[in-house]
Amino acid sequence: MNTSHRQVPAGTHRVLILGAGYAGMAAATQLAARTRRADVQVTVVNAQERFTERLRLHMAATGQRLAELSIPHLLAETGAQFVRGWVTAVDAHAKTVRVDDSRVLRYDTLVYALGSVTDTAAVPGAEEHAYTVDSPSGAATLADRLARLGTGRVVVVGSGLTGVEAAAEIAERHPQVGVTLVGPQDPGARMSPRVRAYLRAALTRLGVQVSTGTAVTRVRPDGVELAGAEALAADVVLWTGGTRVAPLAAAAGLTVDDRGRVVTDPTLRSVSHPEVYAVGDAAAIRQGYGVLHGTCQSGMPTGVHAAVSIVRTLRGRQPKAFRFGYYHTPVSLGRSDAIVQFTRPDDSPRRWCLTGRLAVWYKETVSASPWPTYRRMSRMPSSGAFWPRGGRFTRLRDGR
Repeated sequence: MNTSHRQVPAGTHRVLILGAGYAGMAAATQLAARTRRADVQVTVVNAQERFTERLRLHMAATGQRLAELSIPHLLAETGAQFVRGWVTAVDAHAKTVRVDDSRVLRYDTLVYALGSVTDTAAVPGAEEHAYTVDSPSGAATLADRLARLGTGRVVVVGSGLTGVEAAAEIAERHPQVGVTLVGPQDPGARMSPRVRAYLRAALTRLGVQVSTGTAVTRVRPDGVELAGAEALAADVVLWTGGTRVAPLAAAAGLTVDDRGRVVTDPTLRSVSHPEVYAVGDAAAIRQGYGVLHGTCQSGMPTGVHAAVSIVRTLRGRQPKAFRFGYYHTPVSLGRSDAIVQFTRPDDSPRRWCLTGRLAVWYKETVSASPWPTYRRMSRMPSSGAFWPRGGRFTRLRDGR
C-alpha cells in the first residue's frame, strides 16, 4: 500500500478524498472499484491510519477494546492511495490541498468528507474541563479517568443519543459511580411514547439520574452550572452536546451554511464549486423533509452517491440527484440491552421497535456492517455493487 502521493502521468484525473470516516471510506471504496483505469487516480487523506469506529467510542470510553481497523488495509485491494496527515488548508481556486503544512496535493475532483467533532466551544469551560468521545485517544483518556474515579460522580451533558449511550455504558461498567444525564430535552424525544418509556426505564434500572429541561451555561473543574437551577457537582464531565465542523471549507471560499457545512446541490456538489463533492457530517444536504443530520446511516450513502456521480461525470454524463430516507434509530443501553426505533423516511417514528437482546443483536449487526460492505465493494467488478437503500438492498449500476 502506498502511503505517499506519487507523481501522476499527464492526463490522469486526480480524485482526492479528504477524510476516511464512514462517508469518506464509502466514497473511496466505491469509486476505486468503479474506476480501475490508468487515467484515474484515487487518493485518500486522513490524519490517522486507524479507522475510527465512532459508533462504538462510548464503549472505548469505558475501557472496552475495539477492533484494530487499518485504513491502508481496508483500501489494499482497491488501488486507491493513502496519505496520512492533517489537512491544514484547501485552495479551491488552485485546486490544491495542504497537508501538515508541508505537502501540497493537487486534485481535479475533491470529495470533502472531514466530518464533525463535538462542539465544546459553545459553552464556557467545556473546552478546558470536559471530556469528549470524538476519537480513540479522547475515549482512552476518559476510560483511564473513570478507572481511577472510585465512587465519584459523572455528569454527561447532552441528552441526545450519544449522551444516552455514554451514560448507560458508564453506569453499567462502573456501577459504583453516580451518573447524571443533563440536557434540554427528554432522552429519546423524537421516538415513540413506548420507546421513550422503555429508554427511561432502562436508564433508571442502571441508576442513571436524568435532569432535563435546562441548559448547561458553564463547565467548572468541579461540575456544571445550569440556567435557572442549582449547579451540579461532578468529578468528571463528559460533553456530548452539539457538533461543529472544521473552518477549512469556509476559509477556502466554498459556500457554507451557518454551521460551516458545505452547501450542496441535489447531486452533492458544492453549489459554488461543482468540482467539489461534500458528504457526511461536513455537508449540508437538503432533502424534501429538511437537511440531513449527521449519522453513519446517512453518511455512507452520501459517499457512495458521490462516487457514482463522479464516475458518471468522467463518462460525460450528468450526475443524478441524491435521495435518502431514514430507516431506523438503534441505541445501545449497555451491553445487554438496546432499543431500535424504526422510522419513516423523514426520521419520524413508526410504531415498530425492537428492545432487549434482539435489539442488541440488530444494533451490533448494523454497527459491524461497514467492513464487509467496504471489502465487498473493493472486490466488485465495475458493473455495480449492492448498497442498502430504504432498508432494502438495491443494485447500483454505472448507468444509473
